[in-house]
Amino acid sequence: MARIEQGAIAGVFVVTPDVHGDERGRFVETYRRAWFPEGREMLQGNRSDKQAGAIVGLHYHLHQADYWYVPRGRARVGLHDLRAGSPTDGQTLALEIGEHDHRGVFIPPGVAHGFSALSDLTITYLVDQYYNPDDELGVAWNDPAIGMDWKVAEPILSRRDRENPRRTDLPPGRRPTWRLRT
Repeated sequence: MARIEQGAIAGVFVVTPDVHGDERGRFVETYRRAWFPEGREMLQGNRSDKQAGAIVGLHYHLHQADYWYVPRGRARVGLHDLRAGSPTDGQTLALEIGEHDHRGVFIPPGVAHGFSALSDLTITYLVDQYYNPDDELGVAWNDPAIGMDWKVAEPILSRRDRENPRRTDLPPGRRPTWRLRT
């Protein structure tokens, strides 16, 4: 059975699944809705391939939860709680996930999330909402108030990620609010 740990940010869970293998290869159950108290039906699965040195994020959603799993390579995941009123508002969490440990990460709405590719990698992510451009928000990947160490000397960034505002400059109505989901 998988080991599920509450992260340092409220509502974030880190899963270490069981890995089964023999001479033919390995099998890993990477996601199970019942693992998460706030588990919601995941509606869409996505895959992204990135080269070493790429940084994606920090992105956040007001409505969408994500579940990340890295089947190939190694990622440094950065999470930051933006939710006003959250018991962990302002907390930043960094962890490495990938094929070395098979861990997955559940990210609730309102928690900014991003990753740096420490190697060439493939990341899969499940989401509980269909793509909605109005719910695709961002905060500066290098905001000193967030203090994320990406462990990348020369980051490769998208234009969007280079232009995201700092936490203190988020537009009115675009800062998430803490609420327990049922």
